[in-house]
Amino acid sequence: MFNRTARLLSLVFVAVLVCSVVGWKISQAPAEQMQTFATAYLETLDDSQRELTLEKFDSPKRVGWHFIPMDERKGLMLENMNDAQRTAALRLLRSALSEAGYFKANRIMLLEEVLNEMEGGKGRWERNPQRYYVTLFGDPRQTMAEDDSAETAKWGLSFEGHHLSLNFVCRGNEVLDSTPQFLAANPAVVMNETTVTLGKGTAVLSREEQLGFKLVNGLAPQQKELAVIADKAPRDIRFIATTHPEVLPAEGIAYSKLDDSQKKLLQELVSLYTDVAPDEVASKRRAEIQEDGWNNVWFAWAGATKPGVGHYYRVQGKRFLIEFANSQSDPAGNPANHIHSIYRDLTGDFDLPISQ
Repeated sequence: MFNRTARLLSLVFVAVLVCSVVGWKISQAPAEQMQTFATAYLETLDDSQRELTLEKFDSPKRVGWHFIPMDERKGLMLENMNDAQRTAALRLLRSALSEAGYFKANRIMLLEEVLNEMEGGKGRWERNPQRYYVTLFGDPRQTMAEDDSAETAKWGLSFEGHHLSLNFVCRGNEVLDSTPQFLAANPAVVMNETTVTLGKGTAVLSREEQLGFKLVNGLAPQQKELAVIADKAPRDIRFIATTHPEVLPAEGIAYSKLDDSQKKLLQELVSLYTDVAPDEVASKRRAEIQEDGWNNVWFAWAGATKPGVGHYYRVQGKRFLIEFANSQSDPAGNPANHIHSIYRDLTGDFDLPISQ
């Protein structure tokens, strides 16, 4: 089953990328593209599937997110779709992400095959590349009318499963929010040969890790004293499954205390997270950071400064928070080979004020 699943997901991945090149309506904003493909996806479903997929916009399920393996989740699972429905669902996901973001998401899903092989199919949880769920909050088929209130015109998308939680709120031609944005990889690096789609050497979030190491190891001793906030890395990122992250004072080293090459590295690192979103959304994220001032951005590190030993970093600005943790082992026992990473909105995820 897994080989067929992987082949199907790989073929759909290629087909969806082709759509992004030749079938996307270039003049459409990302929210309009998402609405187009959400509507097309809903049209492929039968009544019972549509009932599983559609929730009211104000449903408490909208802010319920998690990335651990679970027996049941909100929404309709890819495995319970036919090939046409699955293709439509992944086209919708593709419209919500950049090409780089979609590539990462696809490979995170295919890592489930690797986990299944490493665990000999006997792990505690079912490892399945199709165990990812699509939920729509509000009805994207209802176009925005002049008399619509801001709230009634909103709709949301959740695409979620093990090591993926991607959440969006749209209104008209605008993506209002695209966080929390959680991506992870286990194993972080595939250490051994495999018989499945992703082979030895696959490292889905390697750039996020490598740039972090390059930045911390390029700091002068005095700078490193500021940047390193703990000798031991935490086991995981903070504020897991919370509607909002807690807004705490920034720690580490300020951007203003970096030299030009270090500043460029930090900007490049941040862009790996902002640019998971489509260009228009990513540009808005980058513009907000620029507006708030890079001098208000801080970089903090905890743990080892080499692979194979637990390590963690955090990047915090006025309106965004990035966290990266690699402290857990993979199923084979290789230490620090299991990455969790997240990008959050410090004004409020899910397009909700952080006071709520």
